[in-house]
Amino acid sequence: MREGLIYKALSGFYYVESEGESFQCRARGVFRKKGLSPLVGDRVKFQIENEVEGYITELLPRQNELVRPPVANIDQVLVVMSAKEPAFSLNLIDKFLVIVESYDITPSLIVTKQDLLSPAEEAFIQSRLDYYQSIGYKTYLISNLEDQSAMLHMLVPGINVLSGQSGVGKSSLINAVRPESNLETGVISNALNRGKHTTRHVELIKTSQGYIADTPGFSSLDYAHIDKYMLKNCFPEFVAAADDCKYRECLHVNEPKCAVKAQVGESILQSRYDHYLQMMNEIETRKVRY
Repeated sequence: MREGLIYKALSGFYYVESEGESFQCRARGVFRKKGLSPLVGDRVKFQIENEVEGYITELLPRQNELVRPPVANIDQVLVVMSAKEPAFSLNLIDKFLVIVESYDITPSLIVTKQDLLSPAEEAFIQSRLDYYQSIGYKTYLISNLEDQSAMLHMLVPGINVLSGQSGVGKSSLINAVRPESNLETGVISNALNRGKHTTRHVELIKTSQGYIADTPGFSSLDYAHIDKYMLKNCFPEFVAAADDCKYRECLHVNEPKCAVKAQVGESILQSRYDHYLQMMNEIETRKVRY
């Protein structure tokens, strides 16, 4: 029995790296019976059938996992947003950050296409990135005209996941780190102001820092697993202020003597609080899933 890392899943096959070798594996039927599914990033035990094929027999314990994109044992999620084409959106940034936080994974924030900005636009975006940095996130504003191999400094040892809308430049960033990966990059649909989907499966690409995952782009964000009590804990600046709220279970909406509401517009960015209320409203009004 050997141990390895699933670095790609495609068409029912799992591609496992073990001691510098690659094996194409299927999962034993026992996983389906237990309601388990191997994910890219899983460490597994597998049985070799021949020189290049085998069967996965056991999933080793997971550190964490994302549902969409389906990746396990993540050390950092890099939320990628474009400055333009598609348009810069603080609302989308906050939704991505909340989802990553809800899985207790460390997010960082990259904004691409700095070269398309006017000085005033750049100053606005940089001021918002300064705020995100002040509440604990690493942030990067990068130009598509510069050497993007600097992205290597943004990676942490282990598994790094790029997440964001299609067309924001995720594949271009990976090509800069590993030109031999030669991932297909997309063009922007003017009608929809979003990129065409170019990545169709999740795959870990090895770098000098560890691994980086290119993930299928998506335009809808699902936070059905987040309830209103979890939501407030996905905003680190709210958590920092909450000790001064009058009520221990304060939701920072209508409660009196709420320290979070008192800081909105001062140490807490107004847009962050507005987006919190929007998400809270969606959570409270969504239909129960059976």
